[in-house]
Amino acid sequence: MKIVKSSIKKVRKFLIKNILLSSFIAIIVFVGFVVVFRMLTTEPEYVYAKIKVSQGLWWANTAKPSIWLAESIQKGDVEKSLAGKPVVEVLEVRRYPWWVTDEFLVYITAKLEVSKNKKLGQYIFKRSAIAVGSPVDIELSNTQISGTIIALSKQPFPQNESLKEVTFIKKWAEPWEFDAIQVGDKYNNGEEDVFEILDKKVSYANTEYFSKPGNNYPIYSEQKVHITITASVSVREENNTIIFGEDQVLRRGKELNLSTEKYTFTDYLISEIH
Repeated sequence: MKIVKSSIKKVRKFLIKNILLSSFIAIIVFVGFVVVFRMLTTEPEYVYAKIKVSQGLWWANTAKPSIWLAESIQKGDVEKSLAGKPVVEVLEVRRYPWWVTDEFLVYITAKLEVSKNKKLGQYIFKRSAIAVGSPVDIELSNTQISGTIIALSKQPFPQNESLKEVTFIKKWAEPWEFDAIQVGDKYNNGEEDVFEILDKKVSYANTEYFSKPGNNYPIYSEQKVHITITASVSVREENNTIIFGEDQVLRRGKELNLSTEKYTFTDYLISEIH
């Protein structure tokens, strides 16, 4: 007991003699107490975000995720804080192939733990203000990703997709292309079927090849086909605009970026939307 009392006296004398150090220690202890108290008593606030996965800012020509990254992100993945609490939860993952490459457009819907700057009306996520267009970094259980917020909401996003019947055509195609297309072939984006071929039609044509300009006698003619495809496409409509795959606008005369499980559509133009 005497040893304890003696030690306390020595510490007290040391702190009195070193008043600046004592003040510094007191401030650290107080701040630590406040932080712990707020962590234990403050109710977390959450927002819902749609994020387009990319390595860089949205306006830069950045690399799109390859299949190994696209498939590594799974619904239910979380990022946890140092205290072990989830700060990010992945609710949905939607993947769309990018033209004829092996890259993907990947979109996730996530629930984010945030605080709010009431003066500015901004949400703060990991010490940074976030809004539509903001870059965001997420460290999931097995994957680290970067992306851009494309939608932000206090409430879960409504499911407002509908089915449209879309007709698209390709002129001067190879006969094997028509044969490779199968009625009933689908594409699933990871959450739902968003495209299904309902019908296909073909008309035949010949392309003539000449040896040189001015020669009226073709060397040979090659059989080509004109292909017409009718498909059921899951879209959403915003401000009289039809959108497929989160940000691909569909309109007549526009090319369609799409693959099914068995076929990639290249150089097809939309002719009708019903």
